[in-house]
Amino acid sequence: MLAALVPRLGGFASYPVPSIVASTALRNFSAAAVTTDNSLQVVLEPLDGIDEGIFLLSLSRPAARNSIGRQLLRELRECLYTVAQERTTRCVVVRSTVPGVFCAGADLKERAGMTQMEAATFVRELREAFAQLDSLPMPTVACVDGYALGGGAELALACDLRVCGRDAQFAFPETRLGIIPGAGGTQRLPRIIGKRIDMHDALRIGLADHAADDSPAEDVALRVAREIAQGGPVALRLAKQAISLGLEVDLHSGMKMEEACYAQVIPTRDRLEGLAAFAEKRQPKFTGE
Repeated sequence: MLAALVPRLGGFASYPVPSIVASTALRNFSAAAVTTDNSLQVVLEPLDGIDEGIFLLSLSRPAARNSIGRQLLRELRECLYTVAQERTTRCVVVRSTVPGVFCAGADLKERAGMTQMEAATFVRELREAFAQLDSLPMPTVACVDGYALGGGAELALACDLRVCGRDAQFAFPETRLGIIPGAGGTQRLPRIIGKRIDMHDALRIGLADHAADDSPAEDVALRVAREIAQGGPVALRLAKQAISLGLEVDLHSGMKMEEACYAQVIPTRDRLEGLAAFAEKRQPKFTGE
């Protein structure tokens, strides 16, 4: 289990998800007219007719690839609260109106300007928002057709079901930035794929990341290790710790473990180096501090 997850936590490389044929309603909802205020980054829209009882929760921040900043997070929580109070809601579909992307994760440009206290508060509120989505009383469906990175992947994992288009790709690049997934990624992903399967099924669903068919297994293993090693040392250790300990407890306790691990990366120099490297478009130079 952990061997399958660590490459995702350690690399920017995305992982393709096979196409899933959606229902007629899901195939057609993208054509529905949506009239919104251009300033809104999250829009909640009830459908009617044969789709009555379905709400579309749309992410709409094209300039930033739906990255999650303070405004988007605030509007997301407001929409989740609203739809939870609507007694006629039967299902919520979380989607993106931005072509080619579901959600690019946290807004790292905004995050770079936060103090340590502000960053910790933001991540806690993001974790609470996804828990709010996870605990909605009605079924939820993530419609992923494009990139779902970091917090975007965590958003999809917080839904009950995921319908993936042919361009859907998931990745957890956090350790490359000197941090770890902080909104449920280390806890929900292992629980969703935590069943026993053989190698062929693992390759088919993308759980097995590499097959050493034409090369010695050791060579392939070393290539994977080099990829993982590009992450921040502190972040990699804490990511492994969060996953390993979280698998032994219930989801609520696992979230507390993730929070405790995330708190340990916030004061590190590696975290600041990761943000600086991102802003300067260069490779980070982590020191393990």
